[in-house]
Amino acid sequence: MTTKLIEWPDHGAVIVRGPDATSFLQSLVSQDLDPLTDGNGAHSLLLSPQGKLEIDFRGLRVADEWWLDCDSGFGARLAERLGRYRIRVEVTIDDRTAESALLEVRGPEADACVAAATSVGVPEAVHAHAAWGACRIVRADWSTMPGVDILGPGDEVRGARDLLLAAGVEPFAPGAYEVDRIDAGVPRLGVDIDEATIPQEAFLERDAVSFTKGCFLGQELVCRIDTRGHVNRFLRHIDVDGSVVPDAGAAVVLDDREVGVLTSIAAVADGTRAVGLAMVRREIEPPARVTLRGPDGEIPATVAALPATD
Repeated sequence: MTTKLIEWPDHGAVIVRGPDATSFLQSLVSQDLDPLTDGNGAHSLLLSPQGKLEIDFRGLRVADEWWLDCDSGFGARLAERLGRYRIRVEVTIDDRTAESALLEVRGPEADACVAAATSVGVPEAVHAHAAWGACRIVRADWSTMPGVDILGPGDEVRGARDLLLAAGVEPFAPGAYEVDRIDAGVPRLGVDIDEATIPQEAFLERDAVSFTKGCFLGQELVCRIDTRGHVNRFLRHIDVDGSVVPDAGAAVVLDDREVGVLTSIAAVADGTRAVGLAMVRREIEPPARVTLRGPDGEIPATVAALPATD
């Protein structure tokens, strides 16, 4: 696989700063932020008091600030939700989405390509980051693919894009990024996961929840499930047979009973098959043969485990 890039000009970006910034976030979010020093970061969640997902985000420690970034369309929501809890603390919450952008570089030579184009070495640890001008260069590997993100002011991110393109890195072909994202089992906020999602349903607790830190929003439900409960559904990978691509929203059917719903779908480049993500009842153990039922009729498929989960 060659190294490719994709730009997200509307990627959510929020900066939290002030004397109480770390303690403020530490009291709210699912990840333990206290051990993180400048140049490090972590995957985290902002949950509702009932333990359901509000925002899935990444937090980067940049000196005394926290740079929080999330999927497109959710920056304002992240800032607004955090702002609800800003009571008697010295904290500024600044939604920078409009002037920020994210560049994803994915493939086996992602770090080498970024280092050559920017003259900045990519840190080794996932979510660790280094400065490039006003941007941050972030190690952003998926379980199936190396990756580097460049996050910051839109004009500087576009400058990085141009340098990488000049060096021979190509843009993702239409649909190809979605195939890679789905194959890596990376859920998209508002598509595969939403405000009804419990973290364990999408395996978000694996790297975005600390079970040893102090209290945080929604902790009771998440910890109760971890110690003595279970969820009723899981996010699963879907391998679709043949060249007919079903629509997202198709029902996942087993023995004429609906057991889930298709949330993401993408056709592979050669047109011979498609891959997807679906929320599926927990009793459907992968691999399992199912049918996807939608406007195009019934399409055979296989429910499979997400990478690095089961």
